[in-house]
Order: sequence, then C-alpha cells, then structure tokens
Amino acid sequence: MFTTGQWIFAGLFFVAFIIAMIIAYGRDKALHQKFYKGNYKILLGFILFIAILFFIKIYLKH
Repeated sequence: MFTTGQWIFAGLFFVAFIIAMIIAYGRDKALHQKFYKGNYKILLGFILFIAILFFIKIYLKH
C-alpha cells in the first residue's frame, strides 16, 4: 500500500512535528500561565456536562 520511502517520510515528519510542537509550547509557556489560568475548570465542567447528558440518556432509555 505504501512504499518504504513513504513510511520513512511519514516517520520523520511525525518526529519533526512533535519536536516543533514541544519547542513552540516551551516558548509560549509563560503566556499560557499568564492568560489561561483556570482552564482546567472549564474542561472539568465540559466533561461533567457530557457525563450528565450520558446518564440522562441511559436513565430515559429504561
């Protein structure tokens, strides 16, 4: 399905992409700490909302 060269390119691209994301996050870390405090609360609220919808679906099914 894929040639050996394509697999090598995909692997190298993946590794380079991960390295670039780590470097970019490292540079933006100070900004993230300054502007995005408390984001975990929003994530927890979203997960809680999805869980409530899931339980309502199960409850109404029976």
